Amino acid sequence: MVLLQSLDALANWQASLVWHEKVTGFVPTMGALHEGHASMIKLAKRQSEVVVVSILVNPTQFNNAKDFETYPRTLEGDMDKAQAAGADAVFAPSPEALYGGQPEAIPVNWGALTHAYEGARRPGHFDGVVAVVDLLFQAVQPTLAVFGEKDLQQVGVIEKLAKDWHPGLKVVVAPLVREPSGLAMSSRNARLSVQGATSALALHQALLAVQRGAQDGGVVQAVKAQRAALTANPAVTLEYLDVLDALTFEPWKGRGQEARPYVVVAAEVEGVRLIDNMPLTA
Repeated sequence: MVLLQSLDALANWQASLVWHEKVTGFVPTMGALHEGHASMIKLAKRQSEVVVVSILVNPTQFNNAKDFETYPRTLEGDMDKAQAAGADAVFAPSPEALYGGQPEAIPVNWGALTHAYEGARRPGHFDGVVAVVDLLFQAVQPTLAVFGEKDLQQVGVIEKLAKDWHPGLKVVVAPLVREPSGLAMSSRNARLSVQGATSALALHQALLAVQRGAQDGGVVQAVKAQRAALTANPAVTLEYLDVLDALTFEPWKGRGQEARPYVVVAAEVEGVRLIDNMPLTA
C-alpha cells in the first residue's frame, strides 16, 4: 500500500496503474478509522480492482473550531487499518493542497436535505461536505465511492451530488456497523466512559421501539413515547427523534412508493454528540 500526500503523487500513481481502464473504488474518510470504516473498505474491494482511501479532516464542515482542532488525527494507525482492510493507497493531502489555497465552501441549498436535522443543528456543515467531496471526486475520479449508512443525511446529500455533478459515478451505501452492545460505531464513542457507553444504548433501544411500533401500526405513538422517554432520561440530552424519508429528509407521510422511511435520532451523552438511525421496517 502507498501513501499519497499530494495531488501530483495521486495522479502519478494512477497513471502508473492505468487507472481509467480499471474498476476503481474510493472510500472518503476523516481518519480515526474503526471497524465501520474497515467494512466500507472491504465492500469497496469486493466491487472494484483498486481501492483508494482518503484521510482528510475537512475544516469547512466544522461549525465549531474546537471540534476541528480536537478531532483525532491518527494517520499511522489509520494506514495500518486501511491496509489490513484491503486498501491499495491512502490519499492524505492537506486541506490547502486539496482546495488549492485557503479552504472555503460555497453555500448549498438543497432544501430539507441540506437544511433540516443535521443541517439545522450544524449550520454550514453540508456546504463543507459538498465542497470537499466534490474536490475529492474530481481528484480521484473513481468508478464507485462508498459511504456509510450511519451518516444517513450525508448519504442523501452525496447521492444528489453524484447524480447532479458526477453522473458517471456510482454511490455505494455500506450498512451501519454496531458494537456488540448495539451502539452505532463512531470515532466519538472513545470519548464515552463505560457508564456513558451504557447510557448511550438508550438511543438504540428507542430506534428499536419505534421500529416495533411501525410493525404494529402505531409509529406515531411510538415516536411520541420514545421522545418522552429520552427526554426524561437524565443521562441523555435529546436533539431529535423522528421518522423521515431518507431520500429527501422531509418528514415521512406514510405513503409514496419512492419513500425510504427511516427513524433517526441525535442526542448528547456525557457531552458527546451521537447520531443513529434504523430503517423503519426490519
